[in-house]
Amino acid sequence: MTRLKTTFLLIALTALAACDDLLPSRPGQTTPKPPTTSAASEQLRVYYAHTETDLLTRGLLRTDGGGPDTPFTADMLARNFEQIAFFDEYARGQGLERSSGEAGTLRRWSRPVRLAVEFGPSVPQAIRSEDTAIVSDFTARLATITGHPISMANRRTNFHVMVMGEDDRDYLLDRVNTIIPGASTSTLSLFRNLPRSIHCLVVAFSRPDDDNDYRTAIALVRAEHPDLLRKSCYHEEISQGLGLANDSPEARPSIFNDDDEFALLTTHDEALLRILYDPRLSIGMPLEQARPIIRILAREQTGQNL
Repeated sequence: MTRLKTTFLLIALTALAACDDLLPSRPGQTTPKPPTTSAASEQLRVYYAHTETDLLTRGLLRTDGGGPDTPFTADMLARNFEQIAFFDEYARGQGLERSSGEAGTLRRWSRPVRLAVEFGPSVPQAIRSEDTAIVSDFTARLATITGHPISMANRRTNFHVMVMGEDDRDYLLDRVNTIIPGASTSTLSLFRNLPRSIHCLVVAFSRPDDDNDYRTAIALVRAEHPDLLRKSCYHEEISQGLGLANDSPEARPSIFNDDDEFALLTTHDEALLRILYDPRLSIGMPLEQARPIIRILAREQTGQNL
């Protein structure tokens, strides 16, 4: 069965990279002249087109946000939040090495999120214009949901959404090195050797003295994806980059589930984001301390009793 793979990784910023949010963004519209499309890029384009068609044929990649067939209770929401916000899919700072499965602490942004979408030279202008509008609308939606300052920006960007194709690899690595000076070999390797099975990813970089407080994020979305897969990647990677780092097979209706049932952020996921940025929870809070608060917030979100 084909599955849509997305990935979140957390890396602590070194002191050298801590000034990243002072860097200006580099809009994709000013990138160099696009090269001739390579055979490797074309093969990926065909592969992902078949992937999207297969998923849609099986009734997956829903865009309705959930409905009467996907009810969830306050208890389900609370449990899903714990799994998605307090556990990691991959070990911190260890590339694609699986995590130990132990609960961590609450992670999110304390600073305003200033987001820009950037395109590689291979990406056509039509996609740039359409996708910039999609990301802009989604960014405004996330700001409303979370109550946290999240906006598009042309300077002092700290959340970089990179839409890059196979033929943009050198350009991508140059940008990562610019955004994160002194990036580790393992970090660069993620972007240099991304397996075909991983459709998109986001890497969050935390404060040097507190790996629960995000300072910078880089999301990579493959330019070879057809429209719906690209949009799905924007929804999941940007949302995960806000602090919902894990997936759960129990979460439904949700994009934080590898079953690919939903392509876009759902009502359940909106509730997760509201809980994540509720001021009654604090950055670095351990799960045992947060659990009673999470249960209260879940009841408020659903209007139900646990």
